[in-house]
Amino acid sequence: MFAKKLLAATLIAGLACGSAFSATVSEGTGVGKHGDITVKVTLDNDKLQKIEIVKQHENPVLAEKVFTDLKDEVIARNSTDVDAISGATFSSKGFLDAVNDAVAKAGVKLVKADKKLIKKVEKALPLVNNYDVVVVGAGGAGFSAAIEAKMHGANVVLLEKMPTVGGNSLISGAEMNVAKNWVQPKLGINDDSPELHAKDTFKGGDGKGDMDVINVMTHKALDAAKWCRDELGVKFEDDNLFFFGGHSRKRALIPEGHTGTEFIKKFSAKAEKLGIPVITEMKAEELIMKNGRVVGVKASSHGVEYTFNAKNGVILATGGFGANPEMVKRYNPKIDERFKTTDAPGTTGEALYMAERAGAQLVNMGYIQTYPICDPISGVIELIADARFDGAVMLNQDGKRFVEELGRRDVLSHAILDQPGGYCWVLWNDKIGNISNTVKEHQTEYEAFTKQGIMTHCKDLKCIADFTKMPLGQLKATVDRVSSMTGKGNDKDFHHRAGLVDLSQGDYYVIKAVPSTHHTMGGVRINAKGEVLTADGKVVPGLWAAGEVTGVTHGTNRLGGNAYTDIIVFGRLTGEAAAKAK
Repeated sequence: MFAKKLLAATLIAGLACGSAFSATVSEGTGVGKHGDITVKVTLDNDKLQKIEIVKQHENPVLAEKVFTDLKDEVIARNSTDVDAISGATFSSKGFLDAVNDAVAKAGVKLVKADKKLIKKVEKALPLVNNYDVVVVGAGGAGFSAAIEAKMHGANVVLLEKMPTVGGNSLISGAEMNVAKNWVQPKLGINDDSPELHAKDTFKGGDGKGDMDVINVMTHKALDAAKWCRDELGVKFEDDNLFFFGGHSRKRALIPEGHTGTEFIKKFSAKAEKLGIPVITEMKAEELIMKNGRVVGVKASSHGVEYTFNAKNGVILATGGFGANPEMVKRYNPKIDERFKTTDAPGTTGEALYMAERAGAQLVNMGYIQTYPICDPISGVIELIADARFDGAVMLNQDGKRFVEELGRRDVLSHAILDQPGGYCWVLWNDKIGNISNTVKEHQTEYEAFTKQGIMTHCKDLKCIADFTKMPLGQLKATVDRVSSMTGKGNDKDFHHRAGLVDLSQGDYYVIKAVPSTHHTMGGVRINAKGEVLTADGKVVPGLWAAGEVTGVTHGTNRLGGNAYTDIIVFGRLTGEAAAKAK
């Protein structure tokens, strides 16, 4: 894969071998996004010679440059006073804290190197580049589009403004709704259909979605999933599915590892095998128009401007704007400073205005979804708390249930904010946990959240009450009531649609949660072919869009598991269309 890399090199003198002082080796630990990061540093004459990564559990895609580029820069500068890798802030901090810890244990104080002595070398990239298809955004939709375009004979390039690929697709749980998938018959589900999936999607979006677009998504979902499995090598669990709120059937395929890492690793490998250039740290700034047609992209990287001509056209796959709080509040003032975000840092929406300047219509911009169960510190989704889909209950600080746990995400989010403190506790036991094994699947989350002090594991409810400060009497009363109403149709309080599960026996798990901005349903208007449309319904020639950057698929509310279906289906569709365009 061709990737634009910034390589730190040092000209610092005094590091030659043969020093009168023997080298010192020391270990240190910091806390990353997914647990401890332990490093071993080698110092000589108070200068960093080497940093080895002893232990880490960070996302292998998102944190890759932390353990390569950032590590090299720390050694080159002989200092930890360096900028974090954009998009991997928590991993960067954990790594730098680990180095500082190791250096302190060695009794050394690093002296900041003169920045003039640090020489950065960039791999040469022409200022003007010519391709058939230019894809903007290296998440699931962008990779799908680029790979499909290449497989249909196009000369294609993939541009990504962040230092790492993946975007929201990487940090997602990555479950993918597919009607009539190969797992359903194993679970006795034989009455699902693309039509029913489309009906659920339309209803879940309050009837505001475009049924033509929705039908394309649901009818092409199975082929897209098989393509991921058979062409890319994505591994799915073969004996379990997720049942997200708003669906009438259990239909969400679960990738190995329960995150988007499985997809993005396979996407990256396929792109490399096909020889697709993936250029990171390259921000699209403007679409190039000629005679009313989109024919390329103006982009920039580290203050240098580049041109990427696109003979056939451009595909936008830049995601939404959930990580841009000002933009979120502009379109939906109800989603204010109380909300953090689950989104990747690059999800800031500038490409929407770039498309608008090229003639695209922006629609449904006020429809912004929040995810109810997120980390109060970072705002990221607590995937470990997906036990909620199997029977975990949501409690307020008084130890009481206050909402149906499988309700719509917007309903749950606002219900949480109405509780004391604007947060909730999610409680489950081993009986529930053994269904989807979320603690086992997300062990690094468990370790990190436990260290943060927002999660614990207990043998009894007294321990849970002591940890959460919920009143023990009320907590016991709530658990007793839940356990007396198990089974579908027996929840007299909130009508739990799947049926409550017995909570009378431990071991117990509990985690604190808040809502975060999660998905922006609005974006550029497209038709069923993925072509971008103007306000009067005309096609913007040479411009396609796929994924969260589009605005007509999900209506007011996206159902869980539909994001991956959307990005793969329309990524593939637009990639093929652009490759064949004249």
